[in-house]
Amino acid sequence: MRSSLLRLPCLCLALMVMTAAAASAEPPPLCTSKALMERPLAADTDCSTEAGVTLTIPTGWTVAAQASALLLEPPGGDSHLVLVSVDAADAAGAVASAWQSYRPTEKRPLRLALPQDARNGWDERHVYDYASAPNEKLSVYALAWRAGGRWTVTIVEASRATREKYASGFTLLQESLQPAGFQRETFAGKPARPLDAERIGLIKDFVTEQMQRFSIPGVGLSLIEGGRVVYEGGFGVRTLGKPDPVGADTLFLAASDTKAMTTLLLAGLVDEGKLRWDQPVTEVYPSFRLGDSETTRQVKIRHLVCACTGLPRQDLEWLLNYAHATPASSLALLGTMQPTSRFGEVFQYSNLMAAAAGYIAASVLHPEQEIGAAYDEAMRTRVFEPLGMSHTTFDFARVMSSDHATPHGVDIDGKTVPESTDHDTSIVPVRPAGGMWTSAHDLAQYVAMELRQGLLPDGRRLVTAENLKERWRPQVSSGYRESYGIGLQVNTQRDVLIVHHGGSMPGFRSEMMFLPEQDVGLVVLTNSDTGGYLTGTLFRRFLEVLFDGKAEATQRAATAATQRAAQIAKARAQLAVPADPLQAGKLAARYVNPVLGELRVEIKDGTTTFDFGAWRSAVGSRRNRDNTTSFVTIDPAANGWQFVVDQRNGARALIVRDAQHEYPFVEAD
Repeated sequence: MRSSLLRLPCLCLALMVMTAAAASAEPPPLCTSKALMERPLAADTDCSTEAGVTLTIPTGWTVAAQASALLLEPPGGDSHLVLVSVDAADAAGAVASAWQSYRPTEKRPLRLALPQDARNGWDERHVYDYASAPNEKLSVYALAWRAGGRWTVTIVEASRATREKYASGFTLLQESLQPAGFQRETFAGKPARPLDAERIGLIKDFVTEQMQRFSIPGVGLSLIEGGRVVYEGGFGVRTLGKPDPVGADTLFLAASDTKAMTTLLLAGLVDEGKLRWDQPVTEVYPSFRLGDSETTRQVKIRHLVCACTGLPRQDLEWLLNYAHATPASSLALLGTMQPTSRFGEVFQYSNLMAAAAGYIAASVLHPEQEIGAAYDEAMRTRVFEPLGMSHTTFDFARVMSSDHATPHGVDIDGKTVPESTDHDTSIVPVRPAGGMWTSAHDLAQYVAMELRQGLLPDGRRLVTAENLKERWRPQVSSGYRESYGIGLQVNTQRDVLIVHHGGSMPGFRSEMMFLPEQDVGLVVLTNSDTGGYLTGTLFRRFLEVLFDGKAEATQRAATAATQRAAQIAKARAQLAVPADPLQAGKLAARYVNPVLGELRVEIKDGTTTFDFGAWRSAVGSRRNRDNTTSFVTIDPAANGWQFVVDQRNGARALIVRDAQHEYPFVEAD
């Protein structure tokens, strides 16, 4: 649909394009100019280096010059990004020269040097990843990018907490870097090519190529144009080693694609006057609490799924302790969690907040019911059934008895293998954030409705265009010309509006995207952790096919496969499997963490297993560069979780961390 209903997004996008064009007519100031070296920057700011490389410095960051280097720092003072331009024969020489300019005494060992695909005006790109011990809590890497005969080297030394908290800023800096004179690819004003048989064939060919490249067992795919589905089907098998094929109706766990469906429920309630986007949540659900009372007061309905409240990703608390969790206990868990950035300051993704949105909306509709059952009923009657999503469900038992895809993980050698759905049931208590099982056919009905701006196929209206599109409105920046709306991501990197969202749960990766101005969309569902390589590159391939864009997707996929192989080989070489018996023998039999619960250690026939009650995994061991020992889970569904041997108050302990939190499991009597 390209009616006047789209004029507001079109106008906003046109303004973005005109602003970018106006900015390009006048060169940006030097990054070292006096005006930009005031602390901190009040807005995202374009500037250029002495070598003519342009970039965007995020709001709140500071700029300083250090000898021949440009030093950029996010808030907090414990992390920085350094830019150095050098002449060198190759990438390794460029990185060595940059370290010499910035910090000559640095001797941190290199872990991996990997190629990146050449794009955005760069003739050659490489990434250098440096070793760090878990207890350092550091992320250290360098990027070496060449345009012509000149290298631009980016060195990042960041605490893991700051790197995650300000991830959107680091992404903005790195993705905005472009060499002097380069003009980015734009699709502004270009009509989308029709999704005819030839172009559908190109997309299908790309899918099958990447399935083979990344050992993805099964894929569901739909293409939407003109508000209707023009292709739907399946590729491969539901389970490796079995003949059952994937079809258009095969169910996959769509994970975080569910968030958009949850906010569609919200939009309908706003239409009916039962909610307001700017209504305080405590007015609707008085018991709603975050760990910080000031933030609690500020949270409005739109903020529940905006990733803008300052509440960080804290998934371990439901991933490791879900056996006895309920929707009510998940809501209560929010009351123990503290924001780590200011309200509206940066993009931070919280699954628990998104879950709260669904449960609170359901409580408005069905106050007499348990909130989980109320949510299931609300979604069935108000979203799935009207859209014709007849197979879509949150009911795992129903899924297991129907046409469904088996999840597949990756073992320690990188081989794709079937896995249990046990880990995926962790989403049940927080299902408004990611618990929807759906098919290529069903999810395409939702995307088609978005393109029809709230209309059902028979012309009836499910939701008003105004409240449907409110979910597309950017709430917080999440990277270079990328924002998060209300349960949807908004991308304008190529000067066209792309609304999308991805999903990730153990053994499943998915993506859905639609271009409102071009009236086209795509759904892809996969049953493998390696499916993320397909969903990421298919996003690009879809645009290439629609707009005759530069052919980059295939090379991106090939480079990703090279990187993946090197990373797997390096990790495997550092991991002892079975775990070192001497170190395993020093472990206690039982550990407890007050938030994550109990961990039992079992050693049998030379294999060490960590048992968390709801699930268990064999572990390998690794000696770290600071001489500590880590035990690492090797179950394909939870491959790579790291527990560092330590002590707490004289008792044996195992420490597991996410980027911003530390959880000690302490020896229990």
